[in-house]
Amino acid sequence: MIEMILSFALAVIPAILAITLHEAAHGYAAWALGDDTAKKLGRLSLNPIVHVDRVGTILLPGFLLISQLLTLGRVGFMFGWAKPVPVAAWKFKSPRRGMMLVAAAGPAMNFLLAWLAAVAAFGLDYLPPIIADVGVEFIEDFILVNLVLGLFNLLPIPPLDGGRIIVGLLPEAVAVRWAKLDRFGIVIVLLAVFLLPEAGRDFGFHFDPVHDGLEQVLPWAQRWILLLSGHGREG
Repeated sequence: MIEMILSFALAVIPAILAITLHEAAHGYAAWALGDDTAKKLGRLSLNPIVHVDRVGTILLPGFLLISQLLTLGRVGFMFGWAKPVPVAAWKFKSPRRGMMLVAAAGPAMNFLLAWLAAVAAFGLDYLPPIIADVGVEFIEDFILVNLVLGLFNLLPIPPLDGGRIIVGLLPEAVAVRWAKLDRFGIVIVLLAVFLLPEAGRDFGFHFDPVHDGLEQVLPWAQRWILLLSGHGREG
């Protein structure tokens, strides 16, 4: 029972911190660029509650968490989203460039948090072994959650951050067409992440581009985080 509670905490706390600070980064970036919409609506906050989305933050992650703990005894995969921070792009001097920078702030925050966690790992040597063991697991989970969240959001599909970054980089005529994917973006993501891979397994073939892509990129990202934080350097 204690192990299950610990697994629950080690899965939930890093995810809450990663999602909350990701959304807060969008709001602070927009504020720095001249848009105070999030501030006026009380969304410029580090309080996780103000960023909670009923489905993306509670129902879906809760289902994944409970089902994995009951069937596997551990949490191997989590997916979810928070309530998007409201942004009024027309308040920026350059709306497309402003939205691109605001979008990039979310993944950038996650990569920064992963790096800070890796740096903090040096302090574990000074803690009692029983606390250090939990600390190692927490830091590993925290780094993993932040890297997955940051990399996943860089997928070039609106309304994910990568989609908004691409809209800011493409020629205007192409960008307008690409931005129209926003209304279908979540459907496309759910199809790619859940429905099509599951259908492929049922029919005996493999189709899981998001998971396969993360498996390729994630080890590379983890190596760079460790290297940049000093863990990859020889004494």
